[in-house]
Amino acid sequence: MDFHRNPSANSASSSTSSTSSAAAHHQPPPSSATDNDPMHSWWESVSKQRSRILSLAALLPSDGVAVSSLADSDRPAVSLLSSPSTYSLISSALSSPKSGSGSDRLCQWLYETFQSSDPHLRLLVLSFLPLLSGIYLSRVHSSDSSSLPSLAGFEAVLLAVYSSEAKSRAGKPLLVQIPDLSQPSLYHAPRNKPVDDRSRQSIGVLSPPLEPHLAVKSTKRAIIVGTALDCYYKQVSQMPAWSKLDFCKFAAAWAGQDCPCRTKLDRDEDNHHENGNVNGNGHIRLLREDSGFSNGTRSGDGDEVDYEDDVIKEVVVVEMNNLGINEENLETKGVRIPLPWELLRPVVTILGHCLFGPLNSQDVKDSASVAVRCLYARASHDLAPQAILALQSLIRLDKNARAAATTAATVTTNSSSNANTPSKAKKPEILLVSK
Repeated sequence: MDFHRNPSANSASSSTSSTSSAAAHHQPPPSSATDNDPMHSWWESVSKQRSRILSLAALLPSDGVAVSSLADSDRPAVSLLSSPSTYSLISSALSSPKSGSGSDRLCQWLYETFQSSDPHLRLLVLSFLPLLSGIYLSRVHSSDSSSLPSLAGFEAVLLAVYSSEAKSRAGKPLLVQIPDLSQPSLYHAPRNKPVDDRSRQSIGVLSPPLEPHLAVKSTKRAIIVGTALDCYYKQVSQMPAWSKLDFCKFAAAWAGQDCPCRTKLDRDEDNHHENGNVNGNGHIRLLREDSGFSNGTRSGDGDEVDYEDDVIKEVVVVEMNNLGINEENLETKGVRIPLPWELLRPVVTILGHCLFGPLNSQDVKDSASVAVRCLYARASHDLAPQAILALQSLIRLDKNARAAATTAATVTTNSSSNANTPSKAKKPEILLVSK
């Protein structure tokens, strides 16, 4: 705008009035109109994501320059979510021995980012929940946990996710309606005439109402971590493969599969059949008879936990070999921890998705298959009926799915080989035409 000195008062007043009218004409729209503008909402979301990613890059080592470059993307949070190099940097930072304290700046970044109203930023924090909860639980239940520093940083992030889930439930329990076979459904018709009796409807409680918590107490640790995993499960279909792989490996380690003792792993196939292989109830027979356990107790001397972990690993290795899964997928993280149903239920639910999610990679499915069998062996030792039924169902479904995939692959191979096999050339037909 050009400014000119004009001694005339009238011209000055007219100039002022024209400027005011022009300003009124170009003033920004009301806030309500701005909020309804999708372009403005998109730009505001991108700005928030870029700001958080740039602040994250400042917390990481010199390689954080690669992280800051992700902020220039049109979808910064999604770009970071699918960046393996960024995951390696954050994983290394969270896995360092001094991580998780109240002064941990990375935990503070995760906490503040989850408080954002942007769904992409919250999804980004949830993607690191398996790694964070796995490291946290492993450290809490490790043998030298008394010498570890405070884990207030990890607990702050878990409490933030727990509080968000508790707020969304509004003090109500998670319920499930148990099917009544006396009533007709899409899949069956009852033999007897159905009676419309609403009092017979059975309702199961998956999770009781959540209480507010300001700190993670030892008696409430399982329900807090389990509720955070429930929140993770709501978005599990959008999680990257590395997040699901981390979860499966920690779940296998929590079952007690990671044991340095590798006895009885070279037993031949005949000996496997004599002691009870992995078919039917073979898991239980091998665990109960061959390992020296009877009704949950072990006869003889020795470290019960280490011996039990070794037997669990043996059963898993045999099963994986039968299913054609590479033993490299047995690599685990973490340590053996207590598994109450409040924690085990969401773990089993997430593993179900990892096994049968249509978009999951084969690595994720194989790792989930390993984790399910480890947990099933652990549940057999703990005599946990709910876990045994749920995990046994997943194992049977996994076997059926793999058998069906093998059959389909065989049929496809045979059909392609038949199509490529050259057929015997036919003699040309000779037509005789009479004149």
